[in-house]
Amino acid sequence: MKNVTLILFVLLSLAFTPRAMAQRPVLTDEEAVNEMVTQEVDEMFHSEEFLKKKNKKFPAVKGYMVIDIGVVQNGKVSTFFKVDSDIRDIDFINWMSSYILEHKFRFKLQKQQRYKIRYNAAFE
Repeated sequence: MKNVTLILFVLLSLAFTPRAMAQRPVLTDEEAVNEMVTQEVDEMFHSEEFLKKKNKKFPAVKGYMVIDIGVVQNGKVSTFFKVDSDIRDIDFINWMSSYILEHKFRFKLQKQQRYKIRYNAAFE
């Protein structure tokens, strides 16, 4: 009975342990950061959640946007800057800015590091 209790305790402890074991990796190479940001933003813009919100609020918006995304140490988006776009709906651009600024990437940077990544988005 003691063995069963001990095993149950260990399993429950592991189940409720914070994600300390699965910490986000720290990226140091600019190319790796660029690749990860591009991959995560691609996933975000193709996710069911994003497409549902975009199509509900802005069903007529189609076109492209070239944006600069600033990333800081803890993986948060620090800046959003529209470089170029054929989309003229300012409400959509503001919504996109807010949506991206709320994102937190699945990686961290070294202390005091910041990167700016240029991303090309197409909305159909």
